[in-house]
Amino acid sequence: MLASIHPLGERARRSNWWVTTAAYLGASVAGGTVLGAFAGLAGAGVASAGVPRSPALVAAVCLAAVVADVAAARVPLPSWHRQVNEDWLLRYRGWVYGAGYGFQLGLGVVTIVTTASVYAVAALALLTGSIATGALVGACFGLARALPVAGLAQVAGADRLRRLHQRIDGFAAPAARLTASTLAVVAVGAAVWAVR
Repeated sequence: MLASIHPLGERARRSNWWVTTAAYLGASVAGGTVLGAFAGLAGAGVASAGVPRSPALVAAVCLAAVVADVAAARVPLPSWHRQVNEDWLLRYRGWVYGAGYGFQLGLGVVTIVTTASVYAVAALALLTGSIATGALVGACFGLARALPVAGLAQVAGADRLRRLHQRIDGFAAPAARLTASTLAVVAVGAAVWAVR
């Protein structure tokens, strides 16, 4: 889907790439915010029931996500088996499908989930026990998830589009390692905080 929103394709569909991308980015942040706010609301309910929140739980969530991603090579993650609707590209204006795709991808859990970090974000937002803080966690997730579309600004011809697809494929493994490393660092930091 990411490779569908680029200047070359937008011109062919008579859409403005900047408008579509702005709608995509904004809606992804909004989707992540909704995810985080609902998780934070659930966390507030859990906290009011007397269930403790602690840095040790943060460490456990992050570590579980790393382990799940490593194990996902053998056992797939639980996930919906749906993608965003590609027909929208031809049916709607750029800002409409940009916003529609962005919101769904910002929510994270309504399309195919390929990494446990999506579930970790929801769990971490829940652990905040706060709608506002959970929304902030989700908004950061939505923004991080959407930012790669900005790298498509230079796609102006078929050759660049081919190279882009190769680069995207090449970034999959390093991105997975970066995500796992980041979660591991957060897990260690939270564990140290819990011990102190």
